[in-house]
Amino acid sequence: MSDRDEFLAWVQSELHDAELALHNGDAGPRREIWSRNEPVSVLGAWRNADGLHELDRLFTELGTSFSDCTSYDFEVLAYDVAGDMAYTAGLEHISTSVDGEPRTFTLRATQIYRREAGQWKVAHRHADTVIPGT
Repeated sequence: MSDRDEFLAWVQSELHDAELALHNGDAGPRREIWSRNEPVSVLGAWRNADGLHELDRLFTELGTSFSDCTSYDFEVLAYDVAGDMAYTAGLEHISTSVDGEPRTFTLRATQIYRREAGQWKVAHRHADTVIPGT
């Protein structure tokens, strides 16, 4: 299996499962797939974070905001691996409750990954909400 195939399999399994857990209110699996080495950053659809301390606070806040996820799908539009670095760009289609209110939305999400000790870890995320018609 090529590096690209192995990476995509990880995206479709561990990354997917961590995001599904987050949207059900459990931030633990997302923390596990994120790098614990600086630099790490999020330019999020709702909140931003720069550095490990802010990242931990962001994940805690998101975990308490989300619940009752009925669907999460990451539509990968582009991805590649170059040595110990990789990226994904795609659309996240999500139906979950945000602060107790059911919501369905799509995010454009681009992420950067580093291979650390043989495992893929997220190092950066940029996401924004897709507004229908744009």
